[in-house]
Formats: sequence, structure tokens, C-alpha cells
Amino acid sequence: MTVLSTTDEGKYLMDVEGEQIGIVTEVDADAQVAFVEPEPGLAEAWVQSFGYGDADEDDIKVPADAVETVTDSELRVAKDL
Repeated sequence: MTVLSTTDEGKYLMDVEGEQIGIVTEVDADAQVAFVEPEPGLAEAWVQSFGYGDADEDDIKVPADAVETVTDSELRVAKDL
């Protein structure tokens, strides 16, 4: 089972085909949910990459059980969201 933490904020969320879905804006470690901005602007992506972002109402909620792998730069889901 994948465990999400706040260190995952700013990472890219990739689909099963290796296509970028968005960028992780916030992680609720207690609920094990990542919030993902599906179309971040350049400035927002830059801020998120340093872990200084917050979830918005348009973010996608991705539960930890949907995440297959976590690397230094990305989270990869095992199925289509």
C-alpha cells in the first residue's frame, strides 16, 4: 500500500500511460488523499514544486489506494481517474 505524505506535494501525478495529469498541491496525510491541480499555470507549478501550495476547489482528490508508485518527482496511478 502506498503511503502519502506532505513530502509528495509539488510532485507530478502521472497516469498509467506516463502522461501528466497534474501537480500535487496538497496532501492530507491523515486521510491519505492527494489534491491535484489538473492544469497548473507556470507560476503555480513553480510554487507547488517547492511545496508552498494549497488545494483549490477545482483540485482532483486522489486516494492513496489509487497510487501505484511514488518516486522523487512523481506519483503514478494504477488506473484511469
